[in-house]
Amino acid sequence: MLQAAVIASASIPPLFALLALMLAGVVMVSLLLLRLRQSMLAGYFICGVLIANSGVLGLLGGGESHEQVSQMAEFGVVLLMFTLGLEFSLGELRFLRRLAFVGGGWQMGLCIAAVAAGSYAVLSMSWQGAVLVSVALAMSSTAVSLKSFQDLGLEASPGARMALAVAIFQDLFIIVFFMFLPLLLPQEGVAPELMPRLGSLALRGGAFVILAGVAARWVIPWLLNAVTRTRSRELFTLSVIGSCVGLAFVGGLLGLGLAMGAFIAGLAVSESIFKHRILADVMPLKDLFLTLFFVSVGLMIDVRSAMVLWLPICLLTVALMLSKAGIITAIARRLGLAHKQALMAGIGLCSAGEFSLVLLQQTRSAALWSEDTQQTLLVASALSMGLLPALLKFGIPLGDWLVKKGWGRGKPLKFDAGSLRQRVAGLSGHAIICGHGPVGEKLNNALRDAGVQTLIVELNAETARSLQREGQTVLFADACHQETWELTRLKNARLVALTFPDATVNAQALGLIRALRPDIAVLARARFSSDVERLKRLGATQVVNDETEAAKSIVDQAAKLQGT
Repeated sequence: MLQAAVIASASIPPLFALLALMLAGVVMVSLLLLRLRQSMLAGYFICGVLIANSGVLGLLGGGESHEQVSQMAEFGVVLLMFTLGLEFSLGELRFLRRLAFVGGGWQMGLCIAAVAAGSYAVLSMSWQGAVLVSVALAMSSTAVSLKSFQDLGLEASPGARMALAVAIFQDLFIIVFFMFLPLLLPQEGVAPELMPRLGSLALRGGAFVILAGVAARWVIPWLLNAVTRTRSRELFTLSVIGSCVGLAFVGGLLGLGLAMGAFIAGLAVSESIFKHRILADVMPLKDLFLTLFFVSVGLMIDVRSAMVLWLPICLLTVALMLSKAGIITAIARRLGLAHKQALMAGIGLCSAGEFSLVLLQQTRSAALWSEDTQQTLLVASALSMGLLPALLKFGIPLGDWLVKKGWGRGKPLKFDAGSLRQRVAGLSGHAIICGHGPVGEKLNNALRDAGVQTLIVELNAETARSLQREGQTVLFADACHQETWELTRLKNARLVALTFPDATVNAQALGLIRALRPDIAVLARARFSSDVERLKRLGATQVVNDETEAAKSIVDQAAKLQGT
């Protein structure tokens, strides 16, 4: 029986056997990490590392099957760039343009300059190698960062929005950088002079933009309209993937790279009515092939080399995360974020990112640095991404502890605390509204129309400045600080409304409110039903539950549609 199994295994294609092992390993490792509340991304790396260092590759075709997996993984990068173009939102960019261009520009500029200088001076790299390494390490993991903020219920916080804005700028930067990447990589038979190559790149880039514009304006919409009329889901998916791969192929032929072509393909259909259906069809494929990409990166990590290089790996990981966190925190403070929120933004972007691994993988064949350096960069990048969720979770109590120790006190940012106190001093019988999002804005308008004075407590600097210009009494402050409630003249207020759905923040604010005014009416908001009783126990008079209200609204609307 064993002999029959060996004979049967010999007839299985090595690539299929390796894929089966990889996918089974990813599922098992990811289940374990999810139970431990860790990122699945780390599971992909771990699976690749285990396979690469277990000797299984030698039994399954060795380097040949590994190379085939790497080629499949490159398709994952193409789909990633396609969905990046598809999801690119000019509206979101306009709303966050100051944080994106100013914050992201400073972050990329400072990080690239610091890493490039260190690589050139300490590691004696060529200027091309120093630039590539600096760009790779300056990038952050958008997926891990935003997912970590969501897991903590902080996706709407100023720190998360700062992280999103910088991530948008990083995406724009890396797209342009991919276009110029061929100029940095030595190529045989290509003129080394920069200007001729730059001119050739401009001509090829211009030709591709014209071609992509024609495809976006006429060809792709006509194709998708024709396919939609057939009502064939399979044909629609094939048409979308074909458009993506086709434009990526043309971009590759013109020397602009597959990634650039795929991004333009995504932009071509990003404003069409087919956008959301395309996303629904492409996302599962993208996730599958990106999983192969991250596993293939793990396959390149040699545990024995990593153990020998453990000291430089640890030093690089610590230096990378501390320096990026410090730089981004300082930038966020300059842009108006409160200290704790600036710290959260810094921690959220302190790791390397997916495009760090893409760059390191794509430039490996250029031999711009040693194999030991490659191993150090890969392992440090992967390690920083794996550590990010835990560090971000640790950032919440760290920020609270720093604030209690006096960090940031007495340092109002571009707001005159004295004038604020004078404006608030005349308030009596007023309502205090914490947060001026869509809910807070509507409540504020309703109360003011009813003749009630209102005071807004807002942690977003831009929103606070805008309200101040409109004549609204506003405090740029954190509802979790005792000093905030002393400034609000809480003892003279009639109502407090906590309009943001973050139960953790609301719970902290309730403790401070009840310590100063046990009798005041407090209206709170909760995202989940499980938080309602908790907030009531802490002193909320009434709690509006998003899930319950949404359910009531859906039932009412369904009844109206049915005529009952």
